[in-house]
Amino acid sequence: MPVPRDHLRDLYELFSHVDTTDEAKLLLNDILTPQELESLAERWQLVQSLHSGKPQRDIAKKLGISISKITRGSRMLQYGSGGFQHFLKKLNK
Repeated sequence: MPVPRDHLRDLYELFSHVDTTDEAKLLLNDILTPQELESLAERWQLVQSLHSGKPQRDIAKKLGISISKITRGSRMLQYGSGGFQHFLKKLNK
């Protein structure tokens, strides 16, 4: 069953109120399971590595993940909604 749009809107609104790294940590540690948090952290490392031009096989070896995960991350970086690109630029100013 799909999540109602207003539930997603509420979640986006919640995240828009995070002002500090400490607040982000508090929220993410409560809202996600340890496995979900690890998965998100891994995905962000993967995206940053791809963005910096590292070869996929090197990324796979360093992070201990499959090439298929890297390919999926690469597709999102290239063809996703632009969120990764936005935050990569924002954080590298």
